Amino acid sequence: MTVEHVERTRVAWVDTDAGGRIHFTAAFRWAEIAEVGLRRKLGLVHGWGNYPRRRVEAEFLKVLVFEDEIEVRIRVERLGETSITWAFEITRDGDVCVRGTLVVVHVDDEGRPSPLSSNERAALSG
Repeated sequence: MTVEHVERTRVAWVDTDAGGRIHFTAAFRWAEIAEVGLRRKLGLVHGWGNYPRRRVEAEFLKVLVFEDEIEVRIRVERLGETSITWAFEITRDGDVCVRGTLVVVHVDDEGRPSPLSSNERAALSG
């Protein structure tokens, strides 16, 4: 079973650049909001540890502008020993506007990769 979550929001003024389109960083903020929403839904939001981003990428397929209503869908694409690959899509009226991935690595207090907990692995496996 795929573990996924959808957040609905609007493009805010602060999300746009001088040209009136979304600033590219907005897509990653929205993906992180959806990531937290999914963790909250699974009971994994408190004490979830350190997860720096190892790799982020996005493909911008259609223009998004101020006040567009959007859905941000995130799902677990891959669970590694110490990492999670999240896949996300941002849609407007059913059209995919942005598609991307976030690879996060669980690290210990010294910043070294550390295995995901069995509780987290079970919840994210569906």
